[in-house]
Amino acid sequence: QVQLVESGGGLVQPGGSLRLSCAASGFAFRNYVMSWYRQAPGKERELVATITNTGGSTNYADSVKGRFTIFRDNFKNTVYLQMSSLKPEDAAVYYCNVWVTGSGYWGQGTQVTVSS
Repeated sequence: QVQLVESGGGLVQPGGSLRLSCAASGFAFRNYVMSWYRQAPGKERELVATITNTGGSTNYADSVKGRFTIFRDNFKNTVYLQMSSLKPEDAAVYYCNVWVTGSGYWGQGTQVTVSS
């Protein structure tokens, strides 16, 4: 079965950096678009970044462009989100996502807290 396991969240000061990881299993990872979403308390889940199966194309929410980078390692079945210049408004639970045969799958999420 499809499994997505996020890690790498934590507490960081404003202006700091974090790298999130999402280890995938149960599907042919190298064939699928992968995405990162986030959800802050009281807000809807929002798309942060997407990467094509080869990693050749990426897209970002306007709010994170120039600060976040999504990349993947198809040998390790892992997608990453490198976050820099973090702001308090980036604080949220971050989720990895994939759509496989018409069904959406999510990991359990990893908490990112940005505070001094």
